[in-house]
Amino acid sequence: MKVYNTLSRKKEEFVPLEEGKVRMYVCGPTVYNLIHIGNARPMMVFDTVRRYMEYKGYEVNYVSNFTDVDDKIIKKAVEEGVSAQEISQRYIEECKKDMADMNVKPATVHPLATQEIDGMLEMISTLIEKGFAYAVADGTVYFRTRKFEEYGKLSHKNLDDLQAGHRDIKVTGDDKEDSLDFVLWKPKKEGEPYWESPWCKGRPGWHIECSVMAKKYLGEEIDIHAGGEDLIFPHHENEIAQSEACNGKIFAKYWIHNGFLNIDNKKMSKSEGNFFTVREIKEKYDLQVLRFFMLSAHYRSPLNFSADLMEAAKNGLERILNAAENLRHLQENAAAQSMTEAETELWQGSDVFVEKFEKSMEDDFNTADAISSVFELVKYCNTNVGEASSGELAGKLYQRMEGLCDVLGIILAKEQEMLDEEIENLIAERQTARKEKNFARADEIRAILSEKGIILEDTREGVKWKRA
Repeated sequence: MKVYNTLSRKKEEFVPLEEGKVRMYVCGPTVYNLIHIGNARPMMVFDTVRRYMEYKGYEVNYVSNFTDVDDKIIKKAVEEGVSAQEISQRYIEECKKDMADMNVKPATVHPLATQEIDGMLEMISTLIEKGFAYAVADGTVYFRTRKFEEYGKLSHKNLDDLQAGHRDIKVTGDDKEDSLDFVLWKPKKEGEPYWESPWCKGRPGWHIECSVMAKKYLGEEIDIHAGGEDLIFPHHENEIAQSEACNGKIFAKYWIHNGFLNIDNKKMSKSEGNFFTVREIKEKYDLQVLRFFMLSAHYRSPLNFSADLMEAAKNGLERILNAAENLRHLQENAAAQSMTEAETELWQGSDVFVEKFEKSMEDDFNTADAISSVFELVKYCNTNVGEASSGELAGKLYQRMEGLCDVLGIILAKEQEMLDEEIENLIAERQTARKEKNFARADEIRAILSEKGIILEDTREGVKWKRA
């Protein structure tokens, strides 16, 4: 399996630190609002990487954090007159709902930055002891960037060039030893959440959070660290500096980054009016379409989102779902159950599509080519399986298609939409339950309908319903 490593800027053979196991850390979102489709791309991409690793038999320890203390969270909390914790908890729950709707598997662990403060204090103390960090008069702790000799090895940036003009690493602070030093711990401001520390009442810098969470849940050395390419510098560069200075070991063996997402060939921004949350997309499309769209391009390529491309993705996904539905129908209604000799050959002939699929995924997780293999399998099934085919052949080909689509996170079984008559019958049953004071059953029916996207409204004229 070949993986493009941002660190070396080339494809490398994937060899895990421990045979049969993969330790993988993916930077998660800062939770101060509903996630947007830019957040969704790495979630889907690296979920697919994880799925393929599991498909190949690896045991994957997949850690993805939530940054639940941050300037944006605090700002939102002040605007709403609530605590920062209330904001972060609200949007963690909303994020998890969106992830479930996108068929993104829950991480092995979803650590929260605010629950790992002790580990951060410990790592910062170690960095100070080793001379890689220092505290100034107001209690701010900085990392000595120049002391870490390999600084810049991930982003391939030169420290002298950064000193000369790049502002993206510079952090204000008159008492810093060097303008390139970055913050590990900072004093609290009025009204902000804070924690006690040996240096001041304050909170951690962003970069230290991920270093500590990766170390706690995966160890000092990990196989894969992943995220969007916007995190390469300075976030991931700073993570490397902190972790390797503290632990004296290579932090991550492979660094994997997904490309940017543009909207109609422009960078997504609220000021441009081309900013879309996952919820907004869900109003127009099943989120399986969004996932299919995201995986239709190579993860390292920039991806352009547009209505036309989403329609194309919808049509492409529909072709696969219809073929799967047809196989299920043929399996259930077949006259003969066992495969004939000729059908056994047909079944064996489908091996080539699995081989192509795996070859694509082994080449730096090329989901675009992997999807092409699924389309070839769809065509093969549509051409070779019909009313006269055995149930065994239809069933085995369905399972094969389902296995490949599961790696991509594509669900083949369409949810049957409830008919109006079914809904009315359940509502009538709920009314009866309420009259009989069987409120548990009434609530259960409301929940069933809610899951199916049916919203009930109890009015003076009776119960009314609508589809969400």
